[in-house]
Amino acid sequence: MSLHVFLYGAGVSTTLAPVRVPPTAHQEPRRRTRVLALAEARWALASTVAFLLGLALDLSGMPWWAYGPLYAVAYATGGWEPVLEGLRALRERTLDVDLLMILAALGAAAIGQVLDGALLIVIFATSGALEALATARTADSVRGLLDLAPTVATRVTQDGEETVPTAELAVGDVLLVRPGERIGADGVVEDGASEVDQATITGEPLPVAKGPGDEVFAGTLNGTGALRVRVGRDPADSVIARIVTLVEEASRTKAPTQLFIEKVEQRYAVGIVAATLSVFGVPLLFGGDLTDALLRAMTFMIVASPCAVVLATMPPLLSAIANAGRHGVLVKSAVAMERLGEVDAVALDKTGTLTEGAPEVTAVRPLPGAGLDEDGLLALAAAAEHPSEHPLARAIVGAARARGLRIENATDFVAAPGRGVTAVVGGREIEVGRTGPAHVSGPGEALAGGATVVLVTRDGVPLGTLALADRLRPGAPAMTAALTTLTGTAPALLTGDNARAAARVAEATGLTDVRADLLPEGKVEAVRKLQDAGRKVLFVGDGVNDAPALAAAHSGVAMGRAGSDLALETADAVVVRDELATVAAVVRLSRAARRLVVQNLVIAGTFITGLVLWDLLGHLPLPLGVAGHEGSTVLVGLNGLRLLRESAWRPEQVRGLRG
Repeated sequence: MSLHVFLYGAGVSTTLAPVRVPPTAHQEPRRRTRVLALAEARWALASTVAFLLGLALDLSGMPWWAYGPLYAVAYATGGWEPVLEGLRALRERTLDVDLLMILAALGAAAIGQVLDGALLIVIFATSGALEALATARTADSVRGLLDLAPTVATRVTQDGEETVPTAELAVGDVLLVRPGERIGADGVVEDGASEVDQATITGEPLPVAKGPGDEVFAGTLNGTGALRVRVGRDPADSVIARIVTLVEEASRTKAPTQLFIEKVEQRYAVGIVAATLSVFGVPLLFGGDLTDALLRAMTFMIVASPCAVVLATMPPLLSAIANAGRHGVLVKSAVAMERLGEVDAVALDKTGTLTEGAPEVTAVRPLPGAGLDEDGLLALAAAAEHPSEHPLARAIVGAARARGLRIENATDFVAAPGRGVTAVVGGREIEVGRTGPAHVSGPGEALAGGATVVLVTRDGVPLGTLALADRLRPGAPAMTAALTTLTGTAPALLTGDNARAAARVAEATGLTDVRADLLPEGKVEAVRKLQDAGRKVLFVGDGVNDAPALAAAHSGVAMGRAGSDLALETADAVVVRDELATVAAVVRLSRAARRLVVQNLVIAGTFITGLVLWDLLGHLPLPLGVAGHEGSTVLVGLNGLRLLRESAWRPEQVRGLRG
């Protein structure tokens, strides 16, 4: 059976009356690490507060004894951990750039430039806190996903039933899944009929009817029928467990880039320390004055310190993050913002991303001779569906209300999987359910292109058909066109939905690369194939089933309103208001930020090189060295702040932005 375009009788509620989902169906609140629960964040906050208070007193002309202790607190609270890590690294015969920054800060303080040193400490303490927070939130996300799967299940035995931990289930066990419970393991239905909400696995917007022989997944939510499920996979190999593994593996694939950065930092740190010692020691060997040699060496360490390089990178990216945030896109870090601008291929989820994830009535077709017009047929169907809680029923009732139709009261309401709903309306039996072969031809045939088709009968006589389909977001075609212009290649559509539903959305959005019926690992495989071909892929999705692909992609964007917790945490950016136009806009903004980063690195490198050569080859006065060093820092900082301007956000301008 296909995963999405099923006939309505295979997807209706089995309720005989309105049913409330039992408490066991609700997911427990997600465990989320608070920012200040992290020691790194607390130390960084203390360092920043002390620095700002000291700076205020310093600039107001207060004496040294008033602001000096505050600077000392900033040094101590923000610098003790890098010092400790640096000493540990030294014991392993390595030298990292964090220790170099501490040495530069202490060197600045030694020659009276306490403010410069404190600023360095604050920058690096804050950076460490952000890294720790990102790591903690990733761990929170994986724990939240594991919470989707129940911890216990009801196992059927020869003596009756027993409640056992899901970890103890074995292949071949038979489970009883009651209405409203989550399924405890991947398996096959042996007996019973119900609908299962498996959006967390496949992304399908509607519950899927399940009966004997149908596959079900651990962590998905059973509807209002009871199922007996034979376990087909060990719990450790379930689809949801594999999602966790895929997220963790994809996160680890980013390590080589980090290793490369660490190698660069190592070489830079060793080089600067060696150069500083040489600047201090060589003049002494030739009889130079100790004070002059020390002053020259400290000046060298200050002008060679990468303050301007650090600010060359952060202000443009942070300004871009702030600008994007004002327009409803939350980019999680400077690294995430930079990666967004590197993408040259895009893959899109369908349900909840290009579509809204909720059905709507797209066509009403009365049969000839039925004696009803469109409004009459829709009103009759809405009356029969009104007591139902099924998503399709809500869509039919909503369509009738949108047209201002009167919905009559129904009695004797009955719903059964595989058939549909039946109710008495105006003394006549109305049935809304699956279409038979004789009724699909004619109007039903025109309705079937990727939509769910339902047949309305009165006392067994067909009256007409309704078509329901997932609503396409208004901005979807414009977004796909903008992303095509940005990357030079049309996005790929990756969906767990069936081929006909995917083709309908692809046709409406101008996409040609369509891959349907994909489980989460299928989406990951598609993303990795694109990346193996040398592309840097941006994946846009919203569900738990999209989280592995979001993690595997070079960069990921999640839709915020209905997005799952795991997708929101795994993605690099979140579109808060689900405005699709902002996806292309944030990519464009990221590319602008990356261009400013390059500009700033050139400026910073030029200043550092010039000042270092001046200090080595001539006599660079300390005040002039500090002025040049701080001047370059201010210059690159102001250049980066240009992206705070409103004019930097222009989602409608996407031409000529490749590269």
